[in-house]
Amino acid sequence: MVKRLRKLKKNIRLHSEGTSTLILGGIALALLCMFFGFAFGFTSLLFYLVLCLSVSVYLVAVNFFRCPIRLFEGETEGIVIAPCDGKVVVVEEVDENEYFHDRRLMVSIFMSLFNVHANWVPVDGTIKRVEHHDGRFMAAWLPKASTDNERSTVVIETPEGVEVLTRQVAGAVARRVVTYPAVGEECFIDEHLGFIKFGSRVDVYLPTNAKVCVEVGQSTTGNQTLIAKLNL
Repeated sequence: MVKRLRKLKKNIRLHSEGTSTLILGGIALALLCMFFGFAFGFTSLLFYLVLCLSVSVYLVAVNFFRCPIRLFEGETEGIVIAPCDGKVVVVEEVDENEYFHDRRLMVSIFMSLFNVHANWVPVDGTIKRVEHHDGRFMAAWLPKASTDNERSTVVIETPEGVEVLTRQVAGAVARRVVTYPAVGEECFIDEHLGFIKFGSRVDVYLPTNAKVCVEVGQSTTGNQTLIAKLNL
């Protein structure tokens, strides 16, 4: 509860991961507009087209790096919350061969360019494993992206002893996966897990006896949408 109250005091509007991108991008777009203004006139149609395009691109970037303050209302015991905004693209039982080496329920959420790309911790617990894997940059919605793309794996053990694996997966455009927790740390719903720059996905691997509460095609809100209940 103390950690949640602290979150309210940090009224962050834009994620710190976007600071350099927004500053440098803003400067570059401003210079581009000035170039067309001086070259073709600040009242020319071409200048206004470039200006409108630049403003639109910058607003998309600002939207991408939004970091809304969200608190999950309700009890967190035995529940799994969506780690990100996006759309559910996979709900199925699969073989997880990196950590569990057995069958798991996988829920995958794809984040488009227009989604907030901050990632949240999906369950309360203790960080058991954090591992980054280099890989390819194929489209994030493809099934093999979960195992072939650049990715970061985080395993959390809940207070009840259930392990949940969350995998941040880079996409065709995303080239940087940022993960915040370290092994041994306690983590809680409402805290940030990390950030993925540009289109990507987050996979959550659950025990096969978990009750999934979402379906393919459903939109999710990070740290708000209930995606599963663990069988405790």
